Amino acid sequence: MKVKNCLVRNLEAVETLGSTSVICSDKTGTLTQRRMTVAHMWFDGSIHGANTDEDLCDPMKTKRDPSPTWNMLARITGLCNRAYFKDGQEYMNILDKECCGDASESVLLKCYELEVGNVEELRMEYSKVSEIPFNSTNKYQLSIHDKPDGSGFLLVMKGAPERILSRCSTYMMNGEEHLINELFTESFNKAYLELGGVGERVLGFCHYNLPLDTFSKGYEFDTDEINFPVEGLCFVGLMSMIDPPRSNVPEAVCKCRTAGIKVIMVTGDHPITAKAIARSVGIIREGHYTPDEVAEAEGITLEQVDPRKACAIVIHGTELLEMSDEEVDMVLSGYPEIVFARTSPTQKLRIVEGCRRAGWVVAVTGDGVNDAPALRRANIGVAMGITGSDVSKQAADMILLDDNFASIVTGVEEGRLIFDNLKKSIAYTLTSNVPEITPFLLFIL
Repeated sequence: MKVKNCLVRNLEAVETLGSTSVICSDKTGTLTQRRMTVAHMWFDGSIHGANTDEDLCDPMKTKRDPSPTWNMLARITGLCNRAYFKDGQEYMNILDKECCGDASESVLLKCYELEVGNVEELRMEYSKVSEIPFNSTNKYQLSIHDKPDGSGFLLVMKGAPERILSRCSTYMMNGEEHLINELFTESFNKAYLELGGVGERVLGFCHYNLPLDTFSKGYEFDTDEINFPVEGLCFVGLMSMIDPPRSNVPEAVCKCRTAGIKVIMVTGDHPITAKAIARSVGIIREGHYTPDEVAEAEGITLEQVDPRKACAIVIHGTELLEMSDEEVDMVLSGYPEIVFARTSPTQKLRIVEGCRRAGWVVAVTGDGVNDAPALRRANIGVAMGITGSDVSKQAADMILLDDNFASIVTGVEEGRLIFDNLKKSIAYTLTSNVPEITPFLLFIL
């Protein structure tokens, strides 16, 4: 099994793996390649392509017209970012450099270096005073920096676009602040749908200049009992990253379906992005539609949709939060193709428990510390060997050495093969022993 990138920690798990009937899989890194690049940006009301030219001689020369809004967006990208380059890579192409930090932040770091220049110079200029790391509850990351001109502090934030927008009261347009109105919200939603609809992962960015009279030099920022503004901020723009699906995943999903195994995607990404990736890897098949899509096509409300016409469904984390256990069970058993988006680790555990209530043998993937309860609760927990935390590896029954969904399918095939071989050996033992023991039984009689 190890040769096929499946490291089994518990031998009993091999038999369980062979009888798996449902696989709850993460998206990033498992179904996709975890080779993200920044594809597009949205600021000043329009979408711009990102610079991905590795041979660019002078990174200071960007491919876009100078814009105050872009300068602010780039500044947030560099400052609200904990990733950094490993040492000894000064003469390598920027996209080939290895980073320490989260995959998304590493991509944003490389984007800044390509588009603007040396990020360390920016970070030295704007020294970090305080920060709140990203977590699955808030879905945002925040940091506060000392301005170089001594005019106070700058608060920068990035995260899920809808969460970021909900914390903003103004937006930046051509370097000037305007109150958020319906026209801007409509433009934001259109851009979000356009970028997310092609499978790109979208992040929102905002900032706020903390008033000097309230937040003077030496002010003690408390990130537990927050004593600074986290609402009424200024929205600056969006950036979207593309993470291509692994080439062998569609075939692996097809094998699962042929073998009677249901594949459920559980991701923290936006439903639009999750649905686009699910379609590209075959979790939602071509010609199968969600209730939303059926309602839009027929011009009816969601309540009027005939359930028989919708073979797939995408459930948002907020919807899952409001659903009872009975409703979760109905969704799991009623739809053959399911995607859960914007989910938290707690909700992942709830999905696993729902699958177990249905009597299914569940395999679930996870890589974070918070995924450990779901990995424990599943019939077989599958941790990621490359990006997985030590806690998730200890909680899991099997570790994917290459973080690839296709390796799970290989493991299932091996598990079924071992089970078949066991049955064959028992059958052989019985058939060979019966003729040997029959004469003795007849002699006794």
